[in-house]
Amino acid sequence: MADFVGALDQGTTSTRFMIFDHGGNEVARHQLEHEQILPRAGWVEHDPTEIWERTRAVIQSTLTKADLSHGDLAAVGITNQRETAVVWNRRTGRPYYNAIVWQDTRTDRIAAALERDGRGDVIRRKAGLPPATYFSAGKVQWILENVEGVREAAESGDAIFGTTDSWVLWNLTGGKDGGVHVTDPTNASRTMLMDLETLAWDEELLSFFGIPRSMLPEIRPSSASGAYGLTRPDGPFGGQVPLTAALGDQQAATVGQVCFAPGEAKNTYGTGNFLLLNTGNEPVRSSSGLLTTVCYQFGADKPVYALEGSIAVTGSAVQWLRDQLGIISGAAQSEALARQVPDNGGVYFVPAFSGLFAPYWRSDARGAIVGLSRFNTNAHVARATLEAICYQSRDVVEAMRADSGVSLDVLKVDGGVTANELCMQLQADILGVPVSRPVVAETTALGAAYAAGLAVGFWRSTDELRRNWNQDKRWEPTWTDQQRQDGYAGWKKAVERTYGWVDLG
Repeated sequence: MADFVGALDQGTTSTRFMIFDHGGNEVARHQLEHEQILPRAGWVEHDPTEIWERTRAVIQSTLTKADLSHGDLAAVGITNQRETAVVWNRRTGRPYYNAIVWQDTRTDRIAAALERDGRGDVIRRKAGLPPATYFSAGKVQWILENVEGVREAAESGDAIFGTTDSWVLWNLTGGKDGGVHVTDPTNASRTMLMDLETLAWDEELLSFFGIPRSMLPEIRPSSASGAYGLTRPDGPFGGQVPLTAALGDQQAATVGQVCFAPGEAKNTYGTGNFLLLNTGNEPVRSSSGLLTTVCYQFGADKPVYALEGSIAVTGSAVQWLRDQLGIISGAAQSEALARQVPDNGGVYFVPAFSGLFAPYWRSDARGAIVGLSRFNTNAHVARATLEAICYQSRDVVEAMRADSGVSLDVLKVDGGVTANELCMQLQADILGVPVSRPVVAETTALGAAYAAGLAVGFWRSTDELRRNWNQDKRWEPTWTDQQRQDGYAGWKKAVERTYGWVDLG
């Protein structure tokens, strides 16, 4: 058997390809950013053609760096930004419109209308999600209603939809010349169109958004013992490699963190924060503002479900300090600046740029910095930004405890922000539990590789994967209970100040 497994990680700000060995160690990678298209306030788009070009480039560059060929890869898995919607023509391969990104809020009136007339309760019951701008179905409805010719093309079967896993998988397996149109339950569970119990597209939910069934990809297990398809010899791999796994990025990170037992949880710190708690083979319905989602489905096994707290703006708040305010020159500088002060000086920053996600789900909220006095400096704002990442995560942990009765013993963390050691110490302090970072911090790509390798026997079991996990660093809480209580009370007060800023009509 080949000695390596590949993982394509198509993320919100970049696309990368990584190669792992049997021990779960990184062998090589290449990563390229793509443009963030912001046509107007609240709109966030990507160019699907650029994403496909970046996909080709990172695969070829990684193989070249590692001096490997397609024959050295036992399988390849895909992980992706989940709710971002692409609609394209199956005959020409051309997108009808830019990809509408998960952060985009143009569908706020669609979501509000669903909530007003009671359809929102049906979506919660069947799909495990609240009607929100976050999810894919409203984005597809918007394209059908606002882009000329798409409705007709959808009715005739020419226009098809997918999240970015489906888009790159379709192109890798041939595109308009026989490309495979599939997705997996983790991505499908983020559309508001899939029934959580049956793992099938639901006709009633489709009717809410006016989406023809023919637009949708086939739902296959996250780790498929029969490959979704083979890469084309004339594609970036230069030969045929089985594509055997697809997982939404946060579910992939849960697999990469080997959270295979009910009650195990991980928090990924990226553009946003995503905390997932494995709840086993039965979906747990949230009454505390969390999402009920599919965690993974391996082969013919029953699906495993999760409760998820999705937070829209965390790492991207640090980017905002850099790009929009100009008070830091790079993400790493946020830690040095924040260390100049011993606390937040009474300043709280609620980065509700896209409204508030879990557990609040307030599309009418917008970002606010509160508590300012002339005493405060840019260092206090930097520290408040790091604390905002941690307080939003605590909001989700509190909701998970209420829904599941599970109190965390330790929080496993991964993603780019975990390199910020002050932020991780603040997370331990604000939660009051230890925070643990693994040796392989890129758990999203690793999870996709694990799922792909399991499908072809490269790894025999999840027990084998557990043996690969090793801790790199652990942060213990240092705050007193009173500090923790006072800080959280201030945060909750600040959150309330963001409500009702946008009139949704």
